[in-house]
Amino acid sequence: MRIRRLAIANRGEVAVRIMRACQELGIETVLLHSEADVSTRAYRMADKRICIGPAPTAESYLNIEANVRGALAGGAEAIHPGFGFLSENADFAEAVEKAGMKFVGPPPSATRQLGDKVRCKQLAQKIGLPLVPGYQGEDQNIDTLIKAAEEIGYPVIVKAAAGGGGRGMKVLKSSDEARELIESAQREGQSAFGSPKVFLEKYLDRAKHIEFQIFGDATGRVMHLFDRECSVQRRHQKIIEEAISPSITPDLRRQMGEAACAIAEAAGYRGAGTVEFLVQDGKFYLLEVNTRLQVEHPVTEMVMNVDLVKAQILTAEGQAVFSNYDLKVPKGHAIECRIYAEDPYLGGVPSTGLLGTVSWPEGPGRRFEYGFEAGDEITPFYDPMIAKVIVWDETRPRAIQKMKRVLADSIVFGVRTNIPYLMEILSHPEFVQGEMTTRFIERHFANPLRAVSMDDWEKKACEKILRATPRSMSVSASSVGEASHANPFGHAWKGGST
Repeated sequence: MRIRRLAIANRGEVAVRIMRACQELGIETVLLHSEADVSTRAYRMADKRICIGPAPTAESYLNIEANVRGALAGGAEAIHPGFGFLSENADFAEAVEKAGMKFVGPPPSATRQLGDKVRCKQLAQKIGLPLVPGYQGEDQNIDTLIKAAEEIGYPVIVKAAAGGGGRGMKVLKSSDEARELIESAQREGQSAFGSPKVFLEKYLDRAKHIEFQIFGDATGRVMHLFDRECSVQRRHQKIIEEAISPSITPDLRRQMGEAACAIAEAAGYRGAGTVEFLVQDGKFYLLEVNTRLQVEHPVTEMVMNVDLVKAQILTAEGQAVFSNYDLKVPKGHAIECRIYAEDPYLGGVPSTGLLGTVSWPEGPGRRFEYGFEAGDEITPFYDPMIAKVIVWDETRPRAIQKMKRVLADSIVFGVRTNIPYLMEILSHPEFVQGEMTTRFIERHFANPLRAVSMDDWEKKACEKILRATPRSMSVSASSVGEASHANPFGHAWKGGST
């Protein structure tokens, strides 16, 4: 059945991304938004808007009843959950289908099997996939978990069973801190995903994080669209992603791709998903399966010449996609950088306020996905990601060079951004050589960046800009001379709302 109107149960740049795909398919969109997201790009782009509650996620974006009710009120025939929030919630998928709408994602049964990290590992073990030693038991008593951690041997990582994206993850280095960190992980899991259930794994301290994009079409066939390198992480949150990984051999890539498809097929998977692995000493271990679209999906789209969001929607309609999938091989190299509203000179402290001038340097092999424009407000209620910058080039060195040029030419006034932080990472020899592991940030960027001072000419130029900029859209005059993000003068300086 063709979808004529689709509701988007999400916000920010992913909501915009879904709207673009819908526009190309001739589908009307209904944005299900919170009160805090009225002044956003997605709000302005939607064909119809339904407010589903106040800013707190529990009362809006995580409220199943409110989302279903809003979609029905907007006349939607389907719901796309994006990523995060309810995207991996099987109860939500069931509620959508029960209400007579299509859920643009995997069947609830597949989400329950793979989205629950514990059940996923049990399935992987059953079909013979390699796993990191750990504890996935039902007994969630703190004392039981501490005992299990001691048996595994520190360091141990505790993870929320129902989620991902770095939330509900803590590294336990000793029994002294185990109780506090496990309880913290349980609270985060409950808050972010509606479940306090956790599991434990041995923490691999020299591992690379490699993931495979999978897709199950309407015929039941599962394929993979190769891999992404996601080792550059801060507090288990990815910062820079690439396709394909520069550091795994063709034979290892083949084995991992086969394993990714095997577990998806075993669960009856349909639609877009990601199978994540840790790789250390030439061996790979299943980490988890994300039963949704990934934040970093654009790098796969760039090297594989596909549109995963359109493929998701077509699959929900029952249409076949990727008819020539046997011929699809990656071409060139793509890199994605996440632009956050934060101060890299204060260790990533979030930065909120009204956006002033925002300019992205368009050009061949450059892609910008953003949910906010000049005049929009970056609020403290949600993830502080402003945009994603993606580049493609024929080789990895040229893609790195292009990304650095693009970031240097990107302009975001009104809030501080992590652009200087990203520039430093891209220039680090370990990154350039493709040797980074999941401890790359911890080892090389544990401390805030050192502020870069401006010369007298730059200070005067900035002061002149400040005087000519409306106060509500300007940077702080007192901050001139300190550093925070790239500017037209080629140096770094500090932007901030007044």
